[in-house]
Amino acid sequence: MQAVPLESPLPQDIPRWMVMLLASACGIIVANLYYAQPLVGPISAATGISPAAAGLIVTLTQVGYGLGLLFIVPMGDLFENRRLVLCGLAVTCLALVGAALANSAPQLLASMAVIGLSTVGAQVLVPYAAHFSLPHTRGRAVGNVMSGLLLGILLARPVASLVTDLFGWHAIFAISAVMVAALMVVLARYLPRRQPPAGMHYGALLASMWTLMRTTPILRRRSFYHAMLFAAFSVFWTASPLWLASPELGLSQRGIALFALSGVIGVIAAPVAGRIADRGWSRPATGTALLSAAVSFLVPHLVPVGREWSLAGLLVTSLLLDLAVAANLVLSQRAIYGLGAEIRSRLNGLFMATFFAGAAAGSALGGWIYAQAGWSGASWLGFAFPCIALLYYLTELRSPR
Repeated sequence: MQAVPLESPLPQDIPRWMVMLLASACGIIVANLYYAQPLVGPISAATGISPAAAGLIVTLTQVGYGLGLLFIVPMGDLFENRRLVLCGLAVTCLALVGAALANSAPQLLASMAVIGLSTVGAQVLVPYAAHFSLPHTRGRAVGNVMSGLLLGILLARPVASLVTDLFGWHAIFAISAVMVAALMVVLARYLPRRQPPAGMHYGALLASMWTLMRTTPILRRRSFYHAMLFAAFSVFWTASPLWLASPELGLSQRGIALFALSGVIGVIAAPVAGRIADRGWSRPATGTALLSAAVSFLVPHLVPVGREWSLAGLLVTSLLLDLAVAANLVLSQRAIYGLGAEIRSRLNGLFMATFFAGAAAGSALGGWIYAQAGWSGASWLGFAFPCIALLYYLTELRSPR
């Protein structure tokens, strides 16, 4: 399949099989960022990381991912995309093997940082749905691909917990290395080539990103919204497994896995949000997502005292939060991808890097505040992030559509 020139109109919409391939690939790749999240306790105990510093296991992965978003994803506007993705997957596979063999903190943390840095291939793949789709169906295509990516995020935690319960925490990284190697073979065979137009060297490409951020208000606004939501998301999924495993709630790794499976329902929000965006209803849908995320953290404080009620409150928080994050992500990407095909990879890299900075901050703060103030402190911190986003959202209501 030949590369489609960016300046030429597409004769037909992206095929359904290609959307399914992109969705599956994104889910397999991005799951690597989240396998360690519910395993912070057993990994830190096995590698000698203190409880207060346990959040570094997830934080370093997200910091690496943020760096990859800033310095690797923009290459999608410069270099042939399929080759860029395959090279990243090769590095991911090696880093996963390193994590699977890790028995010390330095080796584990270095492997997690490289996993984060190299898995940005998913964010080179997501814009494929926009590049090869027609303008009036772009939101639906992006939403469907994001369903696969979000399914990878949401399944990563329960799968990691179940595998750890059966075989130990090293096994999930070994299994993922095999899956990534198989994915490389499939993508090399079926992923279409996409060669961006020439005209800019790498240094100029990076330099242009500051200009894009400075001159693109919708990018700044959407990046801030999702940075706040993803910070709240990371606080919840860093602190809640620790709370669930505590003596008060007493869940095993298998129980934590079953709890995390509840979040899979969030994947249904992605295609729905894409269709809402195609109809021009992004603004009210964004406000609803931000408000839902804030309300979700209040639920555990409103239920009666007791183990069963605490578990029910956490379950409702998980459902509302995952739905809000999934919907807002697709709404934001639909808005950003419409700004221009020739700068789409850079816009995506800036957007993702900004909100993953929020995720890294949430993971680090979530682990620290749980160690200091328990679940109550972590839940109030999670509540604060979407509230800040809502205050900024109110300024959007005063501006024209």
